[in-house]
Amino acid sequence: MNDTSPDRTGPEQTEKELRAALEALAGGVRAAPDAYRTARGEWRRRERRRRLVLAVLVAVVFTLATLIGLWVLNQAPTHPGVIFSGARDATAAAPVPGAP
Repeated sequence: MNDTSPDRTGPEQTEKELRAALEALAGGVRAAPDAYRTARGEWRRRERRRRLVLAVLVAVVFTLATLIGLWVLNQAPTHPGVIFSGARDATAAAPVPGAP
């Protein structure tokens, strides 16, 4: 049974049928009484977890940077470098220009 009349296939008729179908579908949907509270609680838990993970990450990066810095400082040689060897004796023995 193909009904090809103009009033049956127009965009207005399609829109009416679609609207009726969606209204019937939406009419059967009932929200849970505490749906908002549940969704908000889940969102807050995710936000707290995100902040906790970020805080732990910042603490780990700060600790690693501190430990690496201390390790690098600890690797410095304990004896004075070649640049400073004998420099004190040479300046003490040399006369200062313009001094009495």
